[in-house]
Parts: sequence; C-alpha cells; structure tokens
Amino acid sequence: MEKGKTEMAVAVGEDGVAVAVITVVNPPVNALSFHVLISLAKHYEEALTRDDVKAIVLTGSNGRFCGGFDISAFQSPTSAKEKLNITPNEFLTYYVEGGKKPTVAAIDGLALGGGLELAMACHARLSTSYAQLGLPELQLGIIPGMGGTQRLPRLVGLPKSLEMMILSKSIRGKEAHSLGLIDAIASPTDLMSAARLWALQIADHKRPWAKTIYRTDKLPSSKEAREILNFARTQARKQAPNVMHPLVCIDVIEEGIISGPQAGLIKEVKCAKELQASQTSKSLIHVFFAQRAASKVPGITNIGLVPRKIKKVAIVGGGLMGSGIATALISNNILVILKEINEKFLQAGIDRVRENLENRVKKGHMTQDGMGKALCLLIGVLGYEQFRDVNMVIEAIIEDASLKQQIFCDLEKYCNSDCILATNTSTIDLHLIGQKTASQDRIAGAHFFSPAQVMPLLEIVRTPNTSPQVVVDLLDLAKKIRKTPVVVNNCTGFAVNRMFFPYTQAAILLVDHGVDLYRIDQAITEFGMPMGPFRLIDLVGFGVAAATGAQYLQSFPKRCYKSTLIPSMLQDKQTGEASRMGFYIYDDKRQASANPEVAKYVEKSRRLSGFTPDSMIAGLRDEDLVEMLFFPVVNEACRVLDEGISVKSSDLDIASIMGMGFPSYRGGILFWADTMGTNYIYSRLMTWCELYGGFFKPCNYLVERAIRGFSLGAQIDQARSQL
Repeated sequence: MEKGKTEMAVAVGEDGVAVAVITVVNPPVNALSFHVLISLAKHYEEALTRDDVKAIVLTGSNGRFCGGFDISAFQSPTSAKEKLNITPNEFLTYYVEGGKKPTVAAIDGLALGGGLELAMACHARLSTSYAQLGLPELQLGIIPGMGGTQRLPRLVGLPKSLEMMILSKSIRGKEAHSLGLIDAIASPTDLMSAARLWALQIADHKRPWAKTIYRTDKLPSSKEAREILNFARTQARKQAPNVMHPLVCIDVIEEGIISGPQAGLIKEVKCAKELQASQTSKSLIHVFFAQRAASKVPGITNIGLVPRKIKKVAIVGGGLMGSGIATALISNNILVILKEINEKFLQAGIDRVRENLENRVKKGHMTQDGMGKALCLLIGVLGYEQFRDVNMVIEAIIEDASLKQQIFCDLEKYCNSDCILATNTSTIDLHLIGQKTASQDRIAGAHFFSPAQVMPLLEIVRTPNTSPQVVVDLLDLAKKIRKTPVVVNNCTGFAVNRMFFPYTQAAILLVDHGVDLYRIDQAITEFGMPMGPFRLIDLVGFGVAAATGAQYLQSFPKRCYKSTLIPSMLQDKQTGEASRMGFYIYDDKRQASANPEVAKYVEKSRRLSGFTPDSMIAGLRDEDLVEMLFFPVVNEACRVLDEGISVKSSDLDIASIMGMGFPSYRGGILFWADTMGTNYIYSRLMTWCELYGGFFKPCNYLVERAIRGFSLGAQIDQARSQL
C-alpha cells in the first residue's frame, strides 16, 4: 500500500528572512509515491504563494534525502495517482524547476532514482561527501522517468551520464561535486544552514538561478554525441543482447540532445510507460522483491533473535574455495584463521588469497592500502590451537564425507561450545557430515559458490536440529560480507545444486542421442547463461563433476542419467580447465576453443549407450535445446518445493540467478517457467519421457499444478508480505 507524505516548516533566520523547508517523510528510505507527490505539490503551492517565503530547501527525514520511487506504486492504478492530475515529470518541470522561487536540495544519505531526479530539478544541490547518488532504474528493466535521461547529461556530461544510467552506477557526494552534479559539499551538521544560505543567495541573484533542463555547456556537438551514443549501443548489445531497455535509454538521451530537452522529456515519459509494462521489467521487479524476501525466514527471523557478532572465523582448507571464502571475509574486516595440512599447501592458500586481492585492486574495487589491511587479518596455521576462541569455523576441503566427519569431530574438541560449525560442501548431506558429533544444534551449511569472493549467493543450510540462533547469525554474516543469503533445508545437493543437477545430465543425454555439444553451449549462452553446461563442467573440473554425480546417483537413482562420457575423458587425464584440457582446450590466457579430441569420446559414449541419432534429434531448434535442459531443472525445483527444502519459490529464483547465472531479466527459473505455463512444461516433459525415458518424467507437484492451472510461484505473494 502506498504511503508517505511531506512536511513543511517555515524557518525565519536571524536576518528575518523566511525559507520554507519541505521534508520528504516516508521511512525507511523516504521513497517517492503518488501520496508523497500530492503532499509535495500541496506544500510547493503554499510555499510559492506565501509572501513571507523567499526560497525553498528540499530535504528528507532521518538522514536520507530520497531513495527513489516506490516500485509498488507502478504495479496497479491507485486513487492517489488519479488525484495527482499531473505526471511526476510535469510536476518537476513546472513546480520545482519552473517555480518562481529557487529550490535547493539538501542531500544526505541516499538520492537514488526518482530522488536524484527530484534533486536535479532543483536550482542547486548541496550534499554531504558520503551521500550516494545514482539512477539505478535500468536494474528494474525501466529507464528514469522523471527527467533523469535529460538532466543528468546536462550536469555531468554525456559519457559519465551513460555510465551512471546504463551500468546503474552510483557515486558518492565528493565525486558528484567534482563532476558538477553537486554544487557544494557540507558536513551533516552544516548541511541545512548551508542549503538555506545558498537558496537565499540565488533569490538575491548572488548565485546563478540555473534550470538544469536548459543547460548545454556540458553537451557535445550533435556529431560527437552520435559517435558516443553509437559506441554505447554497441557495448550494450554485447553486454545484454537479449534486452531492449538499455538501447531505449540511449535513444531517449539522444532525442534530447538532437531535438531538444522538451522532445526528450516527451519521449522519456512515453518509453518509461511502455517499459513498465514489459516482461523484462516484470521479471526484474520480481527479482527485486524476491531478493529482499530471501532474508525473511518464517520461524527464524520473526521470533526476536538478535545476531551474535562474528569477528573471527577459522577456515579448514586453503584450496580454491577456502581461499575464496577467506578473501570475502578479510575484505570485509573479519579476522580469518586459515588451516592447512602442511606448509606447502598453506602457503599456496595464502598466495591465492593475495592473488584474489590483487585482482580486486586491479579492477578498482580495493585500494593498495585496503589490500594491506585485509592481509593483516589473515593468519595461517597448521593445527587447531588457535581455533579455541573463533566464533565460527567453515570446513572447505574436498568432497570426502569420511574426512569431513573426522574434521568435525576435531572441531568439537578444540572449539568453544558457542562456535558455529559450518561446512561449505555443495552436495553431501549434513546429517552424514555431523553424525559422529554431539553438537547437532550448531552444525549448518555455509555453501559459497565459486569463485567465493565474487559470486553473490550464500546458501545457508539447516537441519531439523540446527539452532535458529545459528541461522540468524549466518544471515547477519551474509549481510556483512555483502552476500545475498538463501536459507534452505538439508538434503543431497541442498537447493541450488539439487535443482540444477539435471541440467548437465540433460545436456549429456542430448549429446549421447546425437546433438553437437558445442551447439548446446552456444544455444544456452544465447539464452543468457554466462556459459554453457560443457564449459561449466570444464570450469568446476571433471573430478568434482564425477564425485557430485555419484552423490546424486546414490540419492536419486531413478531419475539420474548415467553416461560414460565424463568418466572416459577423466580416465585419459582430460580433467577440465585446470589441466587446460576438457571439452575445450585453453591457452595461456584461459581462452577456450573446441577440443578436437572430444569427438572420439562422444562416439564411444554414444556407442556404449546404444543410442543412434533420430529425426527428432536432428530437427531440434535452439529453443528446443534450451527447454530440454531447463525444464528438467524446473521439474527438480518443483520437488525441492514439494519436499520443503525451500519454503519460498522466490528463493529458488534468487538461487538460480545468483548461484548458477540464470539471467535475471528472465526473473529466475520458476518465474520464467510460469511465463511458459505449467501445462506447456508438463506436456513437453511427457513427450520427451516417452521418447527418451524416465529422466524427463514430470513430478507429482508439477502434474498437479498443470492439471489445476496453478503457477509455480504462488508463494511470492507470501514472500512480499514479509517485507
């Protein structure tokens, strides 16, 4: 439900001059809504007509200017929207920018989206040095719709405005000042008085009375603008070939530069409205709400528990995953004790952490000084003696259940009774890992995804015995290290890997039936995945793929597809990217190209499977290949929901995006499935089941929903209600 308002106070200074201070009040981030705009218009009318008011200062309550327009306000028509009788764009143009009294924005905290657009319509902007400013609308499949596409280029120039809009990149107040977006920097305590003085100086013509929309001093010539915009289009097509809104944004910006700001504003309103109704926007808005709902866990986060502080974490294993987790922790000011079995392995682990941090410095994500401070938080050890006072341990060794059991027994001896005992296993049932310990209430899964310092998802796995306090603590840790958490229940593969294990199996099944594996990878990447299934197998390594495959075969024998393809390649030392030889071969820069040796292994696998290419396989379109890989994933996701492994379908959408790279603009695996329709998915699976066997057999949960015409994402309304 929409809410929010503005408040106005007329402040008379020692000089006897009155300034109207209008404050946006809509916690927690002072989002705009139609209620807020109605209230804002009312206060503007009053301030502009009062004879005693000389100028206006616009600000937000509780240290935040305005976090943007409330997304839910666009979801359905409201009476408030009808009462406004003017578009938000027109309000800014005529009331704020076109007002007869100057307005100065006093910005602290956030000025994002519609909040920044509101500020840019003011005649000047003052902010604190750490205020956050940006136009992130493209993350939601829309474009700025309140003049942002026209005013931002006029304040910061075309190249920087494109970067801020197309990449949804926000900046701090200090940088905004250097670019000209902010007119002056003030401390939080001086911000309001400085803004008041600035507004009065404009009113007295001691400072320019600038209307942003008419500025042209930072705009390039039409010819140069077209060159810059065409380059931006080329980059947008490369980075996001399946979506249109970045190109629409560029077109709208161009309209304003070539045809003038009024033409640009008209086109912006039209295009913004069209994009709000697009499937891409619906998908990305679903992701927005689902991501925020992920940290709300019924029976866990709503029972009043306060997270304990996790300041010191021990990691057992300094391999690829252990070093990545260590990097994520020390980069966020958490002390790490890294344990290995000998000096050689320990030094290799520390070197990996250093290399990870150096990559962050190269990419501009960390300063050299920050890297030095982070490394000071890393301590390498060969024994458990320094584990006695850690708040948490994360086991990150190879997928060997018996070895993990031994480690957890050792941890129980050395760690204090409040220490969280977590495992980074990706597939092994937690009951098996912890079955020889007496500390069942503090055992949990903390499943990071590779590379752990980069991938945004943290899958938190709980057993029926795991304490709610432990889950709350892990949710808080995820927040501190800037990961999105998804809480799931325990089973082989948990939620993410469990629902995606049919993905690679379906790909191998198709290859055994005669489909070219490189064509499959191409079809999947064109769909929007960062890489195809065979490139993914190379990345994780054939050894890991074989080990996890064995786990699934043991747990779900009736719906696994067995092939000799990977075992035969593994036997001949073709192990994937690490050895530079797998389904692809890799050069010194890790660039992949087709491996000519693969054909003989494929031929052997087909021969042993007893399959021969048929006309159905020969006639498959790329769209068919995509469905044959992802519909089994949807089918397994339905089982994950039905078994209660995940309590919200929206969590599986977030997990598929952040853990497996499913394209966010498709809304996640189950949201995308609902756009196809449960009956269509059911009928396709049944057809393939008859042709290619029980691997494709739809589960009861999917069958029931198909028969009743139900969606797979029915839980999203419940998820939103918890926000």
